[in-house]
Amino acid sequence: MKFHTNGEMFNVLGKCPLFKGLSEAEVETLLKATPNSVRSFSKGQTIAQRDEEVRFLCVVVNGSVKGEMVDFSGKILKIEEINAPMPIAHAFLFGERNRFPVDVVALTDCKILFIPRQEYMHLMQKNIQVMSNYLNAISSRAQFLSGKLWFLSFKTIKEKVAHYLLSLSRSEVKTTILLPKTHQELAEYFGVTRPALARVLGELEQEGIISINRREIVILDKRRLVELVK
Repeated sequence: MKFHTNGEMFNVLGKCPLFKGLSEAEVETLLKATPNSVRSFSKGQTIAQRDEEVRFLCVVVNGSVKGEMVDFSGKILKIEEINAPMPIAHAFLFGERNRFPVDVVALTDCKILFIPRQEYMHLMQKNIQVMSNYLNAISSRAQFLSGKLWFLSFKTIKEKVAHYLLSLSRSEVKTTILLPKTHQELAEYFGVTRPALARVLGELEQEGIISINRREIVILDKRRLVELVK
């Protein structure tokens, strides 16, 4: 998607959680009165590096980016994918250590809106809805990170897979799940290789806990799946 007019960008931003409850016209009025810039990035281009100071509120207005970390062996761990019209590292805009926690890389060709931190503060002071949206967004982010930390506390791949499948399951009995991620994406999410993930899924199937048909998984024995995460 390419923007042919600024109006199209304001329409996209109206769907951003940070501008929730504002009309397209209100978003346009606020941003035209607030210094900002929009920059284009090519697929694979680095947008921000880990430990770089977060000096701008950044919002993906077109395309998608990913947050990733590289360990000492050179292995890349994909932390999160961020699609338009979502903000990037907004929970790190303020604070004593307001640094990017990961490298931010363009997953596709994309456009990013940059609003200087001080200007965003003025924007929040001028509009209580914008301030409320930001507070809700960082609170939700804290809750998400808390859940992520709990997930990472599981030591084995099997425990992580069991927890992930249980989180997708809504029934107390036999449950059919359509995985929202490919096996490669799941491997990146768990921080493991695809063969290692495939081996664990195969073990769970052989043990009669689940059955697998590509991205469709049927939980056959939920009790045993729960026991894996206790």
